[in-house]
Amino acid sequence: MGISSRPRGSQLPELSQTSVPPSHRTFPIAFQWVRLVRISANVVGAIGAAFFARAGYVHYLDTHSLIGGGFFAEQIWIVAAYLVRRPASVVTQRAGDWLLAFGGTFGGVLLRPTGTHPHWGIVVGLVLQVVGLAICVASFAALGRSFGFAAADRGLVQRGPYAFVRHPIYASYFLLLFGYFLQSMSVRNALIVVFVLSCDVGRALVEEHLLVTSSSYANYRTRVPWKLFPGLW
Repeated sequence: MGISSRPRGSQLPELSQTSVPPSHRTFPIAFQWVRLVRISANVVGAIGAAFFARAGYVHYLDTHSLIGGGFFAEQIWIVAAYLVRRPASVVTQRAGDWLLAFGGTFGGVLLRPTGTHPHWGIVVGLVLQVVGLAICVASFAALGRSFGFAAADRGLVQRGPYAFVRHPIYASYFLLLFGYFLQSMSVRNALIVVFVLSCDVGRALVEEHLLVTSSSYANYRTRVPWKLFPGLW
């Protein structure tokens, strides 16, 4: 039988995480795994946005249009936003919600400049796209590091366009896509626009459901009753 050298009744001091230097602390494997997934998702999102930025830059070089330059600047901002965005306290785990986000974000790449191009459609479509792009840029600027892809809680934003509607980015997508359709009317483009906008409506509803238990969001909903367009919905 071994004999302990520790006096009876005495206790060795226990080391807590707070008493250990940050560089020597250990974290649960689950935490490290979640962090790795989050960083990987941010990098993948930034790469995807970079491809869109390149397409916008090529379009601008070909057309020297204001819209092309605006899209390029917007996508460059999104690249940076993915890399510095704030970690979410809650993120949806449902595959269907992620599919809605994917369809609403990337479905627009299926549009093609085919079909009929009436003069009035080109003019009205351009106006809608300029307004939509301005709302989109202002909304991203208001979001700051709270930018996200799928439904999540990264803090409540109430400034800028968010003081008027709860989902201004999706509202801007409506204007951008409908403006494009007016400039290039075809059955294919109509179906794609309906699909993408349906995904964005679904995204708005999913986000509402995710935040329904938040008292601050409930107050925000009372103060800002409209989801996309004031007086309509």
